Amino acid sequence: MASEVTPQVTLTEAEELALSLGEALSSGDGQESAKLCQRLSQLCLPVSVSIKSQAYPQDSIRLWVGVEDAQSETYIPVTVVVSSDMTIAQLKEKFSHDYGFTPSLQRWVIGKRLAQDRDTLYSHGVRQTGDKAFLFILSAHAAHLTRQQHNQDQEQQRIEGIVESMEVMQLFPRGLGGGGGEKMAPPPETQLIPPPLPPKPKPAKPTPAVPPKPQLGWECTQCTFLNKPTRPGCEMCGEERPEQYEVPGVYQPDQQEILRIQQEELAMLQYEQAQQEERERNYLYLLATEEQNLIPNTTETDCPICFSTLEPGDGIVLRECLHSFCRECLKGTIVNSQDAEVSCPDNCDSKLLDREIKALLTEEEHQRFLELRLSIAESRSEHSFHCQTPNCQGWCVYEDDVNEFHCEICDNINCILCRAIHTDMNCKDYQDDLRIRAENDQAAQQTKQMLESLLQNGEAMKCPRCDIIVQKKDGCDWICCLMCKIEICWVTKQARWGPKGHGDTSGGCRCRLNNQPCHPNCQNCH
Repeated sequence: MASEVTPQVTLTEAEELALSLGEALSSGDGQESAKLCQRLSQLCLPVSVSIKSQAYPQDSIRLWVGVEDAQSETYIPVTVVVSSDMTIAQLKEKFSHDYGFTPSLQRWVIGKRLAQDRDTLYSHGVRQTGDKAFLFILSAHAAHLTRQQHNQDQEQQRIEGIVESMEVMQLFPRGLGGGGGEKMAPPPETQLIPPPLPPKPKPAKPTPAVPPKPQLGWECTQCTFLNKPTRPGCEMCGEERPEQYEVPGVYQPDQQEILRIQQEELAMLQYEQAQQEERERNYLYLLATEEQNLIPNTTETDCPICFSTLEPGDGIVLRECLHSFCRECLKGTIVNSQDAEVSCPDNCDSKLLDREIKALLTEEEHQRFLELRLSIAESRSEHSFHCQTPNCQGWCVYEDDVNEFHCEICDNINCILCRAIHTDMNCKDYQDDLRIRAENDQAAQQTKQMLESLLQNGEAMKCPRCDIIVQKKDGCDWICCLMCKIEICWVTKQARWGPKGHGDTSGGCRCRLNNQPCHPNCQNCH
């Protein structure tokens, strides 16, 4: 008989000690808790200690859940309302009740950890709305879930639901008797009496369906979450608000929204202020660099030509392309350039500025570079004429109606038609004198040969009236002799009009007669 009573007394004592231990721990009585723990450990019974839900934050949390399985290529976002004290087992039951996935098929991953059933959401860092978790759904084959076991689980859930919905629960006293204060276990007969079932409710009269109150806000196109009208982005997934959505005029934001809007306006004001300060700093830096001919590098870099390391201040940053080089490589590029404009050595389309070139070269090197630049410009100009004075650097670009060039360097007047200087002589006298001097004067002979070469190449012709050599510099095929003032057709090499003047076509050029050109190559000699 003692063997039957002793376990029951031990369990009763353990229950009393467990309740007392819970009260001592809640009140913060350390000494009493230690004594109760020692007494409870002497009974050698399995004991569980848990924290009540009242200790956790009571606010509801909208948990963002990404659901996926072995057949999915991406996850499906779902929002679940939970509390931080909820265990993973309770979360599985809730998800099973809401979506029909058996708890044995659910594997939860929160904060890169596989969550266990006894863990709470709080222990995994779920503290506020917007925290994320991931749910992987196993297949029934992988979880070894049979149809019979699945039906049993569903039946068990229905029974638990009925028990939770019972409104009347019979409570039993902890002990019997009132005056002596002795606590005893209830008799076995009493413990076996099941609680009475709740009375079957009478069917209520059907009430007319009330349409749900319209909710203001915009629905996220990504996760379908209904956001408040003033939110610029989805509260769950961060998706932007639809462009066509407009905040209703009758909507009044709550205090939380007003605070958020104020914080957004303050953040935007701070951003604009920081942007304005950055613009001012950049402007001041631009003014400072504009006064410098060469801009030094501010960060460590490598020269792309010689691959040497350039410490801050040792290299040069080009203004046009912002490429950095060492001084020696840039200087060598300028000195060895055979073009009037020096391109960036890094194979880009930018050019070195004149102020940069001048600052990198010595005075003598810069003078040679300018002379080379003038020489290149003269050689590439289509209508350039160099002064005929020996060793003179003067030259010009002439137009069609200009026949003389006054060189400002040597102060001589050049005849562009004769390509010579013949002061106090007209072109005919000069050319006649040139024929005579060519017999004994080597320079005159070279000039004569140059004029004859122009005649042979078709770059000059003899006037049909006074026989001096004339040239067409540019433009149409109409030219006029400087000596006799006769109008000449450059293509036919004949006078445009006869002795009777304008309209007389007996001169040789019969251009526009019967609406026909004087020559197939005629370029408007009339």
